[in-house]
Amino acid sequence: MTTVSASDAGTLRLAGREVPRMGFGAMRLPGPGVWGPPPDRDRAIAVCRRAVELGVRVIDTAWYYGTPDRDVANEVLAEALRPYPDDLVFVTKLGGRRTDDAGWAAALRPEQLRKGCERDLAVLGVESVPVAHLRWIDDGGTDVVPFSDALGTMIELRDEGKIGAIGLSNVDLDQVRTAQQHVEVATVSNLYSPLQRDDDPVVDHCDAAGIPYLPFFPLAVGAVADPGAVPDLAADLGVAPAQVALAWLLHRSAWMLPIPGTGDPAHLEENVAAGSLRLPDDALARLDSAGRPAGT
Repeated sequence: MTTVSASDAGTLRLAGREVPRMGFGAMRLPGPGVWGPPPDRDRAIAVCRRAVELGVRVIDTAWYYGTPDRDVANEVLAEALRPYPDDLVFVTKLGGRRTDDAGWAAALRPEQLRKGCERDLAVLGVESVPVAHLRWIDDGGTDVVPFSDALGTMIELRDEGKIGAIGLSNVDLDQVRTAQQHVEVATVSNLYSPLQRDDDPVVDHCDAAGIPYLPFFPLAVGAVADPGAVPDLAADLGVAPAQVALAWLLHRSAWMLPIPGTGDPAHLEENVAAGSLRLPDDALARLDSAGRPAGT
């Protein structure tokens, strides 16, 4: 029987550690809409434990995956995985929050970034978070500050030992370059998938600079299974559309580290198994063409 392992995707260096290039996103652990408790807590716990058993060592999470007063994803991760493996890397996000109507809003003021960090430390039960993303959300509200000011608070948190390294999320290329003038950017996490390629310039920049790139929504929120090139190729190859999408991402850059999220153990194993899938050249060409932004 073939053994599935996250290491089949290869490895890269992230925040001073060698990690498999297949991660896990905790966004699907809470209830529908990333709101409230999971419909089946035991199943959510089992998915987390199985991810680690399969060799996943990078877990993306955020204190605001839940409700304004309950950090559901982090609660589940802590219950499932403590005591944590020594080589497990949590990648969290600071800069966002949930609203009472289950919406999303910026939380970029210094006291908000600090409060989010303290919640991460308390609920995960760690003294320091290995990597924390500055999640940029410009919603035009009063909780948005200049990018350089928010980055300055992240640097303070790092210097205080509350976070180990600083990453960036939902940023453009200019913001990445600005941050690089002040810190060693540990990771970048932006919207990217075979169907959503507008972030190609940032992917190329990270590839050249050796910065791990963690695409969020790497399966385009399930749209990779909609009629088109991805499911057509999956049918030809006898694999799942999600596996084709993840395999394409791994091929796209040696610094790509997908973080697909799921609350389904079967989907988890399917996603991890994509690390051993090598797409033929004609399939790569079809996907490159299908997902290229308009006008390119």
